[in-house]
Amino acid sequence: MKPALLGAIPPQQQGPTEPESFAGRLRRHHAVGRWGAANENQSWTPNPRSVPALWRYAELRPFAVEAAEFVKGEDAALRVITHLNPGHPDYEAAVGHLYSGLQTLKPHERMTAHRHAASAIRFVMEGEGGWTAVDGDRMTVGPGDVVITPGGLWHEHGNDSDDGLVIWQDCTNDPLVNTLGANFFELHPQRSHLGTQDRTDTLARYGGLLLPDTRRRSEASPLFSYPWDKCYEALVAAARAGNHSPFDGVIMEYTNPVTGGPVTHTLGAKLQMLAPGEHTRSHRHTGSVVYVAARGSGLVTIDGVVHPWSAGDTFCVPSWSWHSHANPGTDEAVLFSYNEFPLLDKLGLYTEEADER
Repeated sequence: MKPALLGAIPPQQQGPTEPESFAGRLRRHHAVGRWGAANENQSWTPNPRSVPALWRYAELRPFAVEAAEFVKGEDAALRVITHLNPGHPDYEAAVGHLYSGLQTLKPHERMTAHRHAASAIRFVMEGEGGWTAVDGDRMTVGPGDVVITPGGLWHEHGNDSDDGLVIWQDCTNDPLVNTLGANFFELHPQRSHLGTQDRTDTLARYGGLLLPDTRRRSEASPLFSYPWDKCYEALVAAARAGNHSPFDGVIMEYTNPVTGGPVTHTLGAKLQMLAPGEHTRSHRHTGSVVYVAARGSGLVTIDGVVHPWSAGDTFCVPSWSWHSHANPGTDEAVLFSYNEFPLLDKLGLYTEEADER
């Protein structure tokens, strides 16, 4: 005779197997029958909780300015207006696992140096005199500039101007890192890291056509500064060369100059231009995207709903949502965006589909 499993109940002693009774008894052991949750947790196609959303800069900027008056001291490091997705207002993500928020720096303000496991991309919305320092590289920033902060590196920020706020958009993978239970945060013991390590200039070293020895490759970008003037010039040159996507207009990617790949392990970033009168084809892909309107105005159609946007606005496209862009105006429109594509590429989960209608 085969030995019985320890704790097993003989068949004649088992209770009723009505579905509701079974599920209730099973839940008391913190378990669930997978067949009952298959449609929710095992969808036939991507079914994200995030929904399309648009945040108007003209509406949120007054809150960012007001917060600068009463959020002070060490709390100022987190003086950020977070964009919450209506599909999950309890989860601090603009869409998918992408964080988005507006940070304000007052004149002569300086934040304590810190580092964290999450990676960040910053897109400057407005203001002069702002600066950020990453791993010893202190960079002056202005509107349209992009700064990369790879995870784990000391960094700090400030505003050297005598008057006027500096506002930039924080674009991070905090939601992903927090979901994975892998985030760390640390303040620098000397308040600033700039006096404790050699100063560098990553733009001078990695921002040209020729690069230093790249045999010691790094997945994270060694270039932290992507000035607007240089990036916009590259976009215009690509337009002249006929580099055009039927889905995105003229689109270029911010890249790691050493690897040619994305600027961080999990976050990618792009800059695109829509010509006057342009209407792109519709497509969808896995991976969410957050867009920031850098210049001009236009329309984005997401799952059949048209959303008008103008300079400064932020909008999101959830994973596997049909979307297309249009510029009905007479001037060019430029969009900055960041996405989850590098992570999905590494996992073998990125896929794309065009609307053939």
